[in-house]
Amino acid sequence: MSNIRLIARLDIKGCNLIKGIHLEGLRIIGNPNEYAMRYYQQGADELIYMDCVASLYGRNHLGDIIRSAAKDIFIPLTVGGGIRSVEDATQILRSGADKVAVNTAAVARPELISEISYRFGRQCMVLSVEAKEIGSGCWEVYTDNGRERTGLNVIDWVKTGVSMGAGEVLLTSVDREGTRKGFDVALIKAVTSEVSVPVIASGGMGKQQDMVDAVTFGGADAVAMADILHYNRAGIGDIRAAAKAAGIGVRLYESV
Repeated sequence: MSNIRLIARLDIKGCNLIKGIHLEGLRIIGNPNEYAMRYYQQGADELIYMDCVASLYGRNHLGDIIRSAAKDIFIPLTVGGGIRSVEDATQILRSGADKVAVNTAAVARPELISEISYRFGRQCMVLSVEAKEIGSGCWEVYTDNGRERTGLNVIDWVKTGVSMGAGEVLLTSVDREGTRKGFDVALIKAVTSEVSVPVIASGGMGKQQDMVDAVTFGGADAVAMADILHYNRAGIGDIRAAAKAAGIGVRLYESV
């Protein structure tokens, strides 16, 4: 098995790093680039920046934040929120992002997945999926930061997205997001069983064992963490050590 990736997720509203529960009730945490630098120095493998209000306003506002981060942070940066066209993707990549994550616009026009993948390569195109459980073993795709129903079955949508060129899946459980109750392992397993591209588990990590469960039982290739890092309940180094102790492969990290 390849090394898993430990990813810090930064949800942003305006100029602030924020955190909510179920993607709602957003609380200001601080300056996003200060937290990004902290996680980079702790040894995060990647960072995910998500503009939480981009869909409301129809565009991504993270260009300046990404340009600033890219000057000093030398790990892959994924940026999502408000990416509605190849031109939007081009702008954010020129700001310093390495990958774009697309949710709402991809649901509205799935061809966008193929267009971004064709232009920049499928490794650059991350399908962001916000999932809510609507029955036993059944999850529905939501858009607009977990506010809008789509009627799409998560498994069917992920398979469609991958067939159209998505090279990775950012899978966020809205039910678990911000709750510290652990990842939705059943959801992760249901998705990883159906697609061959890497799947990033997101939403619910409350303790280090949750990461172990997502990887061991869910088959996740990476875990995205926010609450546990923002509130200093564990650092990236602690989580890396927990992965090693559980026999999970992680990148050897040299302090910067």
